[in-house]
Amino acid sequence: MFADLLRRLGAPKPEPITDSDARLALCALLVRLARSDGDYAQAERMKIAETLAARYGLDPSGVDALIHEAEAVEAEAPDTVRFTRAIKESVAYEDRIVVIEALWAIALADGHRSADEDALLRMVAPMLGINDRDSALARQRVAKL
Repeated sequence: MFADLLRRLGAPKPEPITDSDARLALCALLVRLARSDGDYAQAERMKIAETLAARYGLDPSGVDALIHEAEAVEAEAPDTVRFTRAIKESVAYEDRIVVIEALWAIALADGHRSADEDALLRMVAPMLGINDRDSALARQRVAKL
């Protein structure tokens, strides 16, 4: 199942993905960011769960299942481009701003900014079609919460 999703996401001309695949790609991207500094902290896991519950209306068991699946997909994915392309092609710009906000919330969840997380966010934002200014504004909004 994971190999099929990764194959579809990495195809030269990928087919439009389903909502569930877009949801999985977003969750895998959140997990990738949380793992990028080598410390997949409990605060980051909790923020991912909170984000998924709010965004998709999932109950705790649904959140746990999605995170578990996304962790496996993220571990097998050779690059971040697959996730960002899936999100960019299936999510409107305004909603991609919300994705960047979710990514910043994960990056800031453990109380400090990691250089690895910052670097990944600087790479991911343009891949999602988000400019530096909008990403910085998203970070500022999240930091105020």
